[in-house]
Amino acid sequence: MADVIRLRHFIDGTWRAASGDRWIPDVNPSDAADIIAHVPEGEASDAHAAVEAAASALESWRVLAGPARAEYLHRWAAVIAARADELARAMAREVGKPIAEARGEVARCVVILRYYAGEAVREVGSVIPAQVPNALQFTLREPLGVVALITPWNFPLAIPLWKAAPALAFGNTVVLKPSEASASMASLLAETAAAAELPPGVFNVVHGTGPTVGTALLRASAVRGISFTGSSAVGAAVAAIAAERNVRYQTEMGGKNVVIVAGDADLDAAAALTASGAMRYAGQKCTATSRVVIAKEVEQDFLARLRAQVEALPLGPVDDPAAAVGPLISERSHASLTRSLAEAAPERLFGGELPHDPRFRRGFYFAPTVIRFESADAPLAQRELFGPVLGTLVADDLDHAIALANRTPYGLSASLFTRDLRTALRYVQRIEAGLVRVNGDTTGVDPHAPFGGFKGSSSGSREQGPAAREFYTEIKTVQINP
Repeated sequence: MADVIRLRHFIDGTWRAASGDRWIPDVNPSDAADIIAHVPEGEASDAHAAVEAAASALESWRVLAGPARAEYLHRWAAVIAARADELARAMAREVGKPIAEARGEVARCVVILRYYAGEAVREVGSVIPAQVPNALQFTLREPLGVVALITPWNFPLAIPLWKAAPALAFGNTVVLKPSEASASMASLLAETAAAAELPPGVFNVVHGTGPTVGTALLRASAVRGISFTGSSAVGAAVAAIAAERNVRYQTEMGGKNVVIVAGDADLDAAAALTASGAMRYAGQKCTATSRVVIAKEVEQDFLARLRAQVEALPLGPVDDPAAAVGPLISERSHASLTRSLAEAAPERLFGGELPHDPRFRRGFYFAPTVIRFESADAPLAQRELFGPVLGTLVADDLDHAIALANRTPYGLSASLFTRDLRTALRYVQRIEAGLVRVNGDTTGVDPHAPFGGFKGSSSGSREQGPAAREFYTEIKTVQINP
């Protein structure tokens, strides 16, 4: 234990020891005996130091020409690409992401940085006719200033970067507070930023808990924008503080994502993509499939195919290249999911038993499980479980299926499997979700496409793509008279 690394904050381009002496163990979810690092329980003073560094760096960064900021992002992408295998292996060990998916996430990070490097040199305003003769009227887009990013553990590089990259591209400076469960990856991200020679103070990382460090960031007077991804309860608290301070905020929160299988669907494709969307990475994605609504005339045929697909997904340690389903992130998550299923006692259709392999006793593994919801209003059908559990419902027709799909407080991601264009168009018009697919799974979105949900899944703003400029900049209207 004495040899386990103690993480430090990354503030103003340097590594700083924690102010206090309280530590949180960062545990490998595949093997609970493997302590990766000790994470500092940062103090409010650490958060304030990071904000001060970002504020001091702001003026020189915001006036830097767009092409120069783009060059920094290109260099950062090159550093991450060069360290891709190391980063993927570290990610698998820390957050339990199967190595194949971890490699995909690192590759996505390179794409994100290069995309926003391009956005940094795009047009940033428009010319507007003026009522005053011969006057020139136009708009500019200017950065918010210092932005605080509060991120979860499940995409420990991609989510911080799809927030930080546009923030930096458009002239803001950043303070990142990662989840304690992905603190080591955040420190590695800071290492890559330093290797890319980002100016001191432009990108800062401060470790600690939400109630202490997170709250200090939210209330810091120099912070003018807040981007949060996490639970609905914490997101509501973030929104309340931001509204009280009248600063811009976005919150990306939970999902109870749905697949609808129409009577004319390609059942093999629907089963394969539903299983993948629900069970890969142990269902620990905000866009993971957690409900499937099946046309009654194909219910049994579809479930037979789904069972085959779920049982074919390899459950294994995260360093196994063939593994698709790894462990849950923590003992607490495992206990919570186990308790939720025990209390509700749903009808289990299949799955739910781990192989008799001693490797699975060392980590927080949970076997993929398919259950039948007693109704669309049942607690398990309404609450995000964040694990490899898929619930089924049966619909009489398309209208009934869409009604069942919409009957949740969330509206993040949805997919319909059908061969009929009219069915697809009707669904697209009526489904209440921010990410809508036909004949695809519910997970993921292209880095250049807007990401976000309806209802309780999002504050309404969108991340990624051109929508990121809307959040990270303010419009200034200028009129110059003769």
